[in-house]
Amino acid sequence: MEEEFEFGFTEDPKFSVERYEEMIRNHDQYFFDAQAFENIIDYYIEKNDPPKALQVAEYALNQHPFAAIFLIKQAQLLVIANKVADAFAALEKAAMLEASDPDIYLIRGNIYESQERYGEALENYEKALDLAEETDEVLLHIAYVYQNMGDYETAITYLKLCLKQNMENQDALYELAFCYDVLDNQQESVSFYQQYIDNEPYSYAAWYNLGNAFTKLSLFEKAIDAYDYAILIKDNFASAYFNKGNALVNLEKYAEAIEVYRHTFEYEQPNADTYCAIGECYEKLEQMDDARAFYKKSVKMDPKLADAWFGIGVTLDFEERYFEALHFYKKALDLDIANADYWFAIADAEYKLGHMDEAEQAYEKVVELNPIDVDAWLDYSSILYEQQRLQDAIEVIAQAIKNNPEAAELYYRMVAYLFAKGEYNEALNNLEMALSADPEKHYILFDYLPQLQKNKVIVDIINRYTK
Repeated sequence: MEEEFEFGFTEDPKFSVERYEEMIRNHDQYFFDAQAFENIIDYYIEKNDPPKALQVAEYALNQHPFAAIFLIKQAQLLVIANKVADAFAALEKAAMLEASDPDIYLIRGNIYESQERYGEALENYEKALDLAEETDEVLLHIAYVYQNMGDYETAITYLKLCLKQNMENQDALYELAFCYDVLDNQQESVSFYQQYIDNEPYSYAAWYNLGNAFTKLSLFEKAIDAYDYAILIKDNFASAYFNKGNALVNLEKYAEAIEVYRHTFEYEQPNADTYCAIGECYEKLEQMDDARAFYKKSVKMDPKLADAWFGIGVTLDFEERYFEALHFYKKALDLDIANADYWFAIADAEYKLGHMDEAEQAYEKVVELNPIDVDAWLDYSSILYEQQRLQDAIEVIAQAIKNNPEAAELYYRMVAYLFAKGEYNEALNNLEMALSADPEKHYILFDYLPQLQKNKVIVDIINRYTK
């Protein structure tokens, strides 16, 4: 007993836990000093066992009723248990014992933030800010509140203050990128991370976020360089490999992208997204067996990944197995009913199978979901034209022009349909509009109706614009 009460003596944390568990088994009462109890609570928190940690906090309060730290720990654990009223009560008691502890106001701020009581959350975080020695985490929480309020500019201000206090705060680095992304201000993001890297050249997180900003600006070569630096600093950085792979895909360097994607498997478990990305690269390389194999791995791992089901359909479509392709397109569509690309692929497959009604309905859905898809409007009108439904084809193209008034292709197609219908004056008016929009694309008219190349009036009008 003498040893247990000796001042300045601190037990080994592992021994404290063993003694505590022995006490519980024996239904006994042992004495632990405050530090030992803290170690035991932290042990159970790290083991992700909040109920046991809460039980320890209650034992600790029985033995050390005036130690505010155990009321604070208790409040944290009560929040996890969703006992918010009890957590508030514990914090009130803690404030009576030690009102200058910043954790009281930080936890209270967290509770208010989760309840979307942002004014009260900020009030408590400001108190914590005044009392805390290290303020970066408090500043980060204030930034979160402003993000939740939709005030991303103010959030950025606090995130920068956070990083000024602690340049290595990874969460703040990533949140800053998120805020710039929401504000669609990638140029500012690039400037910030470049300046940051000047001071912290070995921050893999900063290089990674710089790469992401370059990617969003479509500066893929620069993005790859940034990801390479991130990987150089942290060679097991799977996310940097994955995003570098995406950048290579955007540069159509599919074989290189596959190798980079495969690197992620060395540092993390393979996942459905990476398998799907590799499948897409093989698809672009027209290696359809390999593509299909990876898409199948992807859906086996995540049956709800619509893009992978769609990818299987694309590989079958390429092999002219349209009926089978349609099955997989529809599986993708079941998971993402408003995806215009899936509807487009279904429309095309139905057309190739000779199912004109189904194709028409699918094209109608495509242009409803994505009215600026010029190719969809052209294909939709084309199947109507093939069925001798000239007036319907003209009406579809008229609707297409209404949604895409700058698209010269649509005017040229309208010219072809109007000529086929015998409405020559209207056709010539549209030809003038088409040539005004883009004279170089006049070949589209002749591709569709080759006989018009012998029409002197049309040739003369085209020559006025192209010579």
